Amino acid sequence: LQRLHLTVAATKYPRKLDGKFVELLQTVLCSPKSPEQIQVLCAAILREMSPCNDLILSCDEIQDTKLLSLVSSILLAQGNKGKVAAVGQRVVKVLEKRLPEGQSARFLLPVLANVISLSPESLTEEQTNVVSKKLADWLRYASIQQGMAQPSGGFFSSPRTKQPAPVTEVDGAVATDFFTVLSVAQHYTQDQWLNVQTFSMLRNWLLCYGGKELNTTNPATAGRLLPPRERLREKAFEYCQRLTEQSNRRPLKKDDGDLQKACLIEAVTIMDIICKQDSSYVCRAVSFLKVLHSRICGDASYARALLPIAQFFLNHSKLAAVDSDAIYKHLFTELPAQLFHNPSLAFEFVQFCKDNSQFFTDSSIFRQSFPNLFKFLAWNSPPLISEFVDLLPFLLDAGTAIEIFHLVLDLPCLTAALDMQLRAAALPASEKSSSDPAGKPARCLEAFRHPVYKSMFQYLLRTESAPEDAPESLVPLRQLLGSLAGSPRVVQCAETVPVLLELFFGVVAEFADGSLINQLVVLLLQRSDQLYEIPSFKDHVYRVLSSQLVMLCRLHPALVVELSTEILEFSGTVSNIQSKEAIFTHMVWAIGEYLSVSYDKRCTVEQITRFFETLEAVLFEITQLRPQASTPSCAPRAISVLMATLTKLAARSQDLIPRVSMFLSKMRTFVQSPAVTSVYCEEDLEEILIRATELMNLLKMPSVAQFVFTPPVASTRFQREVNDSLPLALRMVTQLLEPAPGSVP
Repeated sequence: LQRLHLTVAATKYPRKLDGKFVELLQTVLCSPKSPEQIQVLCAAILREMSPCNDLILSCDEIQDTKLLSLVSSILLAQGNKGKVAAVGQRVVKVLEKRLPEGQSARFLLPVLANVISLSPESLTEEQTNVVSKKLADWLRYASIQQGMAQPSGGFFSSPRTKQPAPVTEVDGAVATDFFTVLSVAQHYTQDQWLNVQTFSMLRNWLLCYGGKELNTTNPATAGRLLPPRERLREKAFEYCQRLTEQSNRRPLKKDDGDLQKACLIEAVTIMDIICKQDSSYVCRAVSFLKVLHSRICGDASYARALLPIAQFFLNHSKLAAVDSDAIYKHLFTELPAQLFHNPSLAFEFVQFCKDNSQFFTDSSIFRQSFPNLFKFLAWNSPPLISEFVDLLPFLLDAGTAIEIFHLVLDLPCLTAALDMQLRAAALPASEKSSSDPAGKPARCLEAFRHPVYKSMFQYLLRTESAPEDAPESLVPLRQLLGSLAGSPRVVQCAETVPVLLELFFGVVAEFADGSLINQLVVLLLQRSDQLYEIPSFKDHVYRVLSSQLVMLCRLHPALVVELSTEILEFSGTVSNIQSKEAIFTHMVWAIGEYLSVSYDKRCTVEQITRFFETLEAVLFEITQLRPQASTPSCAPRAISVLMATLTKLAARSQDLIPRVSMFLSKMRTFVQSPAVTSVYCEEDLEEILIRATELMNLLKMPSVAQFVFTPPVASTRFQREVNDSLPLALRMVTQLLEPAPGSVP
């Protein structure tokens, strides 16, 4: 049976057992003579074979709780809601009666927990009331004496039994209050096990059957007269209060300390649920949790417990009329700065922000703390990127867009700086002495406290938004951190930046006005020179920035006129073609597309001429044939776009047509030069020559050229299709001017 179980469990392919054999497994499982180990194996095999068509099992007549648990696990694995409901009915029926001697409900609570997870609607209100009453008793009235060890049955085993000892707290003190999951014993009684199981399923039970918002009288005075649902709430609230008190004790074992923290998180979460369902508990919980927060907020080991506390105050502070800003301030300021390297906290923190993003839209504390939130992403980028993609839109508005743009581009640099921060904190005190202010630091670690770099590190590692404190440039810091550019963590972080950039521009496009778009375009051109030196990172970022540059120009075409100085400086720099070809090409295309009176009435002939002369000089520089110097290798696409843009500008200021026509006529000499043919492939040169010929032919008919190159602003689908068909128009004109040999005139 063990070998069979391994076979069916360790394969991803469906296995089929003979129907007769499946029947035998069920017979052996239900036989009272079968040893428990055999029953467990039969049940495990049948579960692995699920869904199984040959099942004849039923839980209706089973009295033994262990067997009922095994059979129920098989029926629940079939994925049939009818079977789930039948299991739920049977388990509740067994629980509501007094169990025979030797039987325990302990085996049935896990089954019940599965039933409510799979199909909560399978239990009636009457049945949930029966179970709620049982759960309340198990929570509150478990024995406070330790269980007895089972006699071994050996020859020397003593028939006399010792008096049971009392259970203790995690610090070893004798427990003076009721039993909880944090009570300690060498051996546990059945009702103590039920207490632990009840607490483990309590949250789901309350969420499924706790009821909607109520406003009852003070439950503390109602006592046992309360209906089952309300009584369970009362006992659960008392239980959670006791757990929070127990979490203050110093544990003797480390494992107990971990359990304290886990139970505290669960207890606060359950109190929050109870207060949502019955608002009369809110005032008691608020005062209680404020004290708890002040006790644990300075202890980093309890950091994860601060999230459910903050969640509670988000949900209930208005009703309780309390100011909880100090709790949020501590949460967003201290935790990310100190514990960004804790992966579970990072995930839960970002998930918490995502779940409550609607709450935080009006919270200045949340919106001011976004530099801190980016630390979680910088350090834990692969597992957190999908959560951050959902969160980023809530952080972006006109006031934060510029700073977040810088933060996204500097994310790998932030990862390297956080690495330095951790290393610097781990240094022994003897090595933490300040560096020589006059000398240049030899290592990154020395630079962390060096006066020249300290302010840059402080800004990059800031906890709150501070655009006014930005240093003139972080270039020295990026250069200093270059030694960490190959770090796996930094490289992984860099891979998330293109995704975030595309999302950033997509969100900004929804609210940006002309002023913000102008700022972003200027920054885009500036920051293309100021990126962390990771080769593949820069290539991917340039690809995204170039496509987003076109989108910004489309949103606000007037920026070509408004930012003429900055655009001329960028597009007039020949080195940008080699280092930033994608951005350069898209910028030049945007000039040709949008530098037109059709888009901006302020566009003058003088401006068109300035742009023409600048781009003409660039094209001349990269296509000039030098006898001795080597020809600079530029992307064929850049040459084609420069030719097209010069032609477009000439069509709008026709005095320039002779200049561009003469230039285009020389392109044949350029593409046939040996110096050029050795650099470019034949297909690229042919494309350049075809484009030059087409443009030159079009300029022979200035009025046609003006119509083709200065189309109306595309506001309809037809106009957009006309604009998109420019290559077709070029080819048609070429065919008219240069008919193929033998064709009819």
